Amino acid sequence: MMLEKLKERSEGLCELCNKTEAVNAYTVSPKKDDAVENQVGLCNDCLERIDAADQSFYWRVVEGSIWNPEPSVQALSYRILQRYKDEDWASGVLSMVDLDEDTVQWALSGLEVAAVHQDAFGNVLENGDTVVLTQALDVKGTNFSAPKGTVVKRIRLVHDNHEQIEGKINEQMIVILTKYVKKNN
Repeated sequence: MMLEKLKERSEGLCELCNKTEAVNAYTVSPKKDDAVENQVGLCNDCLERIDAADQSFYWRVVEGSIWNPEPSVQALSYRILQRYKDEDWASGVLSMVDLDEDTVQWALSGLEVAAVHQDAFGNVLENGDTVVLTQALDVKGTNFSAPKGTVVKRIRLVHDNHEQIEGKINEQMIVILTKYVKKNN
């Protein structure tokens, strides 16, 4: 049903390349597939390349689709352009286009990767973990330093900075950089 509405909207053609038949209904994340307004009609070629790396030449087709009046097509086109923003062709298009702020946020939200707190060795840290300092640290604002090997129990993750945790040393809550700790299993 959704695909039929997409085909009607796009006159049967892929809404990105505009040259091959639209045979797939692609939902632009993080939106849900419950409305045609959240989807883009894609051909098999575009669908196969949507998450593939090193497709810069192919994706020059979005130089046209970014101007489509549908916000879902704009968001997907903008997201693809962002992947290649270091290339002249993509940065040129991005500098010319003036999209609605909600559409830009929709596009960028699909590129966000949830930050994970990791110790110096790549182990994932969680609230309540115990860590060991991998080097001596001068504790700012206090008159002591924490020696290498200090155990910090029941850490808390700093929610807006994946490079920091909080923990108590000498009964004082301090911020510690994750690159200076090792998770104690």
